[in-house]
Amino acid sequence: MGDVPVMTQKAAAEIVAPTRREKSDPLGIACLATIGIVMLAWIAGLVWAAIAFFSWLVS
Repeated sequence: MGDVPVMTQKAAAEIVAPTRREKSDPLGIACLATIGIVMLAWIAGLVWAAIAFFSWLVS
């Protein structure tokens, strides 16, 4: 347990964080939008099914 390398502040400053690209990725935006729409439709379907089930249950 003796020789554990300790990252100093200088060594941490030398690690360059990956920079973000200036122009956005249209394929990534389309993919995220598709996932978001599918998630919203799925949640709306679950809510609709729950409302239909409980309205049938109490009728």
